[in-house]
Amino acid sequence: MTLEWLAAFGKSFLFVLAALLPILNPAATAPIFLGLTEGASERTRALLARRIARYMLCLMLGSMLIGSYVLEFFGISLPIVRVGGGLILAATAWRLLTANHVSEDSRTELAEAFTPEMARRHAFYPLTFPVSCGPGSIAAAITVGVSLSDPRMTVALARVGGGVAALVAIAVLLYLAFRYAEHLLRPLGEAGSVIFLRLSAFILLCLGVQIVWDGVSELLTSLPMT
Repeated sequence: MTLEWLAAFGKSFLFVLAALLPILNPAATAPIFLGLTEGASERTRALLARRIARYMLCLMLGSMLIGSYVLEFFGISLPIVRVGGGLILAATAWRLLTANHVSEDSRTELAEAFTPEMARRHAFYPLTFPVSCGPGSIAAAITVGVSLSDPRMTVALARVGGGVAALVAIAVLLYLAFRYAEHLLRPLGEAGSVIFLRLSAFILLCLGVQIVWDGVSELLTSLPMT
């Protein structure tokens, strides 16, 4: 029984890690985090990184464990979640893509205005949802949660435990990527960082449009044929 429990735990850990880490992709969203926190101090960014990692963990855990039941209760389908979340993601990316690059003086003013209290207000929206944890990852977490079920209670608990452990590991990776994002991009220089941020924002915009299109396509295919 112990070996079966450990095997179920390990398989679900690897399964959830392989399914959700490429979608969440902390390394790819770290430049977006830097762009949206332009002017924030290193201490404020560290505070944000902790809060975003914690919020992401809670959101993904809720989606994985009870997400399908919540959607069923409100009568909301996954395509609708994709359309709504994709629109928010695209709007956030467009705002970041069209933002003017700040000068050194403006950066100092922003640093004074970007207080820890302001960081707390923006930690969930838009920095956690939809930038760090978007509709695509939520839909994937709901799908993964359904696949973790098992008629045997002990095996089901082992699978859920492995999934939770995988999400904790992803949250740690997200925290590290955001906490040290500025250091990771420093070798690119200021001009290189600006270019990289713009490209990341453009990719995020395309991702939002793709998510909307996927949701609309699913909705169209579900329409009754006349």
